[in-house]
Amino acid sequence: MESISLLALVAEHLQLAHQSGRGRSSHTIVGGHEHALRQTLIALVAEQVLADHESPGEATLQVLHGSVRLVTQTEVMDIVAGDIAAIPAGRHRLEAIQDAVALLTVAIRQ
Repeated sequence: MESISLLALVAEHLQLAHQSGRGRSSHTIVGGHEHALRQTLIALVAEQVLADHESPGEATLQVLHGSVRLVTQTEVMDIVAGDIAAIPAGRHRLEAIQDAVALLTVAIRQ
């Protein structure tokens, strides 16, 4: 078994996002493309956007730092640190309202 400090990863990846020319950083914590369950930490600098994309399966987003906006074709949801939200099926994008770090959990469709 292994324990990982999310607080340390938040600080590390916020710094990496600021150093990146793209304003983002990510790190897969659990799973990967060969697993049914995947957890990925995503850091975004304020006003950065993860463009429209499809979800590969059922997913949740837990904001660990800052705030983000989840935008679908029919809904807009602001999610702040300490909140968790289910990501609706279908195309969506993620916008950083302020510097933000979120934990994306996806159960891949088999």
